[in-house]
Amino acid sequence: MFNGKKVIVIMPAYNAAATLRRTYDEVMAQHIVDLVIVVDDASRDETVEIAKTLPNTLIHTHEKNKGYGGNQKTCYRLALEQGGDIIIMVHPDYQYTPKLIPAMASMIGNNLYACVLGSRILGGQALKGGMPLWKYISNRLLTLVENILIGAKLSEYHTGYRAFSRELLQKLDLEKNSDDFVFDNQMLVQILWAGYMIAEVSCPTYYAEDSSSINFQRSVKYGFGCLATAVTFCLARLGLIRSPLFPM
Repeated sequence: MFNGKKVIVIMPAYNAAATLRRTYDEVMAQHIVDLVIVVDDASRDETVEIAKTLPNTLIHTHEKNKGYGGNQKTCYRLALEQGGDIIIMVHPDYQYTPKLIPAMASMIGNNLYACVLGSRILGGQALKGGMPLWKYISNRLLTLVENILIGAKLSEYHTGYRAFSRELLQKLDLEKNSDDFVFDNQMLVQILWAGYMIAEVSCPTYYAEDSSSINFQRSVKYGFGCLATAVTFCLARLGLIRSPLFPM
C-alpha cells in the first residue's frame, strides 16, 4: 500500500510467457504492490500456466481474443472491483521497467495527479534504448499534431506505462472506446477532456525480440486512429460536433 491506499498492478497479457515472471518479480520487489491482475487475451503459449504460479495474483482469461483495448477494459474493471485506489498498468513484456512504480504511485497517492505516464521520450534516450527509428519519428510527429489539436503539452501519447487514481477511472466511460490499440490514445484524450492534468516521468526504453510490438500496417491504422481522435476532440470542443467519447 501507499499512504493507506491499495496499489494494484494490471498486466494485459498476450503470449507473454517468456517475460511474465521477470516482470512480476520486479513489480513485487518495489514492496508497495498489494495485488497483480493478469488478464490473458487467449494466449497461445504458457502465459496462464506461469501466471498461476505467481503469489498475490488474480488471473482472468478471455476465451477469445478481445484485442488490446478490450483486454484493458477488463483489467480496469477488475482493478476497481478489487478495491484498487492506485492502478498501474505494466506490460508483461518488460518493455517498461517496474522500478518506476513507487515514483508513479507517490504522485497519485499524494493527490498531486490523477494520471501519470512513463514517457520514453523524456530524457532523450528512446533511440539508444532500441526504439526503431520509424517508430520514433511517427511518435514525435503524431504527438506534435495531437498537442496542437488538443491544446496539451505531453511528450508522448503512445506509452503503455500508466498510473491512475480510482476516482479518475470511475469517471471515464471506457466501454465507448475501441477494443484495438487506439484505446490507449482515446483514454488519454478523454482524461484531458475531463479537465485532468497528466503528469509524466522519464522512463528508460527497452526494446528486445520478446517485447510486444505491432507491425507497420497496424501502426499506420493506429496513427490514423489517433489523428481522428484528436480531430474529434478539437471539433467537439468548438461545439461543431457531438461525440460519445467526449460528452458535454
